[in-house]
Amino acid sequence: MNTDNTNENLMQTYGRLPVAFNRGEGSYLYDTQGRKYLDALTGLAVCGLGHAHPKVTAAVQKQAATLVHTSNLYIVPEQERLATRLCKISQMDRVFFGNSGAEANEAAIKLARLHGNQRGIKNSLIVVMEGSFHGRTMATLTATGNRKVHAGFEPLLSGFVRTPFGDVAALEAIADNNTDVVAVLVEPILGEGGIVIPPDGYLENIRKICDDNNWLLMLDEVQTGNGRTGEFFAYMHTNILPDVVTTAKGLANGFPIGACLARGEAANVLQPGNHGSTFGGNPLVCAAAHAVLDVLEEDDLIARADILGKRLLQGITAGLEGDNRIRDIRGMGLMLAIDMDSDCTELVRQALDKQLLINVTQEKTIRLLPPLTLSDSEADQLVDSLVKLISASA
Repeated sequence: MNTDNTNENLMQTYGRLPVAFNRGEGSYLYDTQGRKYLDALTGLAVCGLGHAHPKVTAAVQKQAATLVHTSNLYIVPEQERLATRLCKISQMDRVFFGNSGAEANEAAIKLARLHGNQRGIKNSLIVVMEGSFHGRTMATLTATGNRKVHAGFEPLLSGFVRTPFGDVAALEAIADNNTDVVAVLVEPILGEGGIVIPPDGYLENIRKICDDNNWLLMLDEVQTGNGRTGEFFAYMHTNILPDVVTTAKGLANGFPIGACLARGEAANVLQPGNHGSTFGGNPLVCAAAHAVLDVLEEDDLIARADILGKRLLQGITAGLEGDNRIRDIRGMGLMLAIDMDSDCTELVRQALDKQLLINVTQEKTIRLLPPLTLSDSEADQLVDSLVKLISASA
């Protein structure tokens, strides 16, 4: 198998690492040469239950042998049941199912614009954050607060106002000077932006500003959702509810699904003809999602994510004590980051050589997104391998 990213039949949209995997089991992936890798990235926070989880496998096999797809022209019972479960968990009222986080965020953006139009606001504006990432469709790309993602795709869409992440005063200034804003779209924790955790009270302050100005609060929980932070959704660490919340990555453990959930007035904005998805929420992906929700509940993995996250943070902090290149070590649940003082992207390949899968984002931030099913011994193995890797790079 070609692993050097030169396949002439693939568009060269990825700088792929020189490895191909053909099997996974729990916290490990196995390459085509039979080498075993500890996966501390889980497909970018997708495989929260690890690889080839037996209950997900059984659910998918059973559904695949029965019915895979009918389209949303018809009632899809497994989709209706999944919507009910997600609404109960999230305290939302209605769900739209797509195939990815970008599609879930696209639905939220369309919902906000239509909501504004219905209120008589013809040039509806959505406030988005610097350093954010919401996807690579034209709307979600525009909403993303990263100039590198925008480059070459101009003209970008209009209708977005940018403000610094974590800066309540800047958001208040927007409220004081603009009457066309209809919503705020924000990640509770910046994921691609480097696992940036906002100041205490940030979401609560945004909620108040939205309430005072009749704006929708829309939370992008594509990466933070499905138990990763130690609550099912990161906003559950607070006492607030959003009007719209999106999720995707960990919901079906690798099967393509995205969900845009809404409550109250926002839940009734989209009507027949306003939005749709051919594949969204089909029986197969819903079966996988049901299995994920079952395992999260039965095995108490959401609470486990919090415990594991603290174990990893303590171990990494102790192991790297005294290393002057380290600028910060932080995390919430199983979203962890190590900030270095210079470009550390080469560590990804060095880790691969040591049979460890990690990620570097923003060039200087090591990002860890291990599975919620990680054992204590695997957590300790991850700490030991990572500390040795970083220390050897000095």
